[in-house]
Amino acid sequence: MSDVRHVLVLPDRDAAEEVVAALPERFGVVEEPRLVRDALAGEDDAEDAQWLVVLRDEEGRLDAGELDRFAGEWEGWREEP
Repeated sequence: MSDVRHVLVLPDRDAAEEVVAALPERFGVVEEPRLVRDALAGEDDAEDAQWLVVLRDEEGRLDAGELDRFAGEWEGWREEP
């Protein structure tokens, strides 16, 4: 088994939570993704934070391009490792 991860970057917590809720239906994700607040360098204000959704994909079944398009629906993107 490999340790493949996908990181989706979202503009705010609401968008990240919506993405987490939509992942099971859209991609069949059964394991709960990790939700991480990523403050921008030098910023303490919550308004200046991006939110990351971290997905494990040990079987390599999730398509990177589809995940990028999916995140784009919430004005986000998939970060390249």
